[in-house]
Amino acid sequence: MDGNIYDTHAHYDDEAFEEDRKSLLESLPKHGIDRVVNVGASLESSERSLELATHYEFLYAAVGVHPSETVSLTDADIDRLREWSKHPKCVAIGEIGLDYYWPEPDEKVQKEWFRKQLELAREVQKPVIIHSRDACRDTLDIMKDANAGDIGGVIHCYSYSVETAKEYLNLGFFFGIGGVITFKNAKKLVETVEYLPMDRIVIETDSPYLAPAPNRGKRNNSINLSYVVREIARIKGISDEEVRRVTWNNACRLYRQDSMII
Repeated sequence: MDGNIYDTHAHYDDEAFEEDRKSLLESLPKHGIDRVVNVGASLESSERSLELATHYEFLYAAVGVHPSETVSLTDADIDRLREWSKHPKCVAIGEIGLDYYWPEPDEKVQKEWFRKQLELAREVQKPVIIHSRDACRDTLDIMKDANAGDIGGVIHCYSYSVETAKEYLNLGFFFGIGGVITFKNAKKLVETVEYLPMDRIVIETDSPYLAPAPNRGKRNNSINLSYVVREIARIKGISDEEVRRVTWNNACRLYRQDSMII
């Protein structure tokens, strides 16, 4: 596979990679995966993400607490995230947001820590990685109230409508597109990708989750991004090479890195 594929969202600290993490990560550059951001979902995984980023040159980290993990957060924990955000390989605060799919934690708790982590991102001048599931309106309202357009970031695993996408575009956000785009029941997402300008699309795996067809249901990894690239190219009527080039450049803009490809 040609290089210059940027996986903007993965969880290689997950226990699903316990048996072969080292060999898999070492193999990624050979498969054209030139950069990966490992994203924190809890305090523990944020710390592990930084450790991984320290060990692999092509790996970067985001630190943050997923809404489902916010029930026991304290202001002291925000202080820990603040310190970790200063690490030279930390590129974002995330993943943060709202998730109403499950009844817990309480919506009020999720909103409180979403706001505080948005404030942290503004303070440390890092983009945010937004997780939003079954919480469309509340997510947007909080982001608008926080002037999140001034913070910048990406809507991870985008799952809402074209109309909602327009609102996130107005905020200047990027859209994380992954394996779901290859699913047969992904009509709404396909319509969104058709609408989105290419300069706002980044690609992601959410490894070990959401493997694309034909590997749906299996453990995901960054090598599977070739299927995502191919499907975006088909939808947009451009070449795989163009998708790789543009999404690489978008990811570098998102995470405020150099190495843009002309």
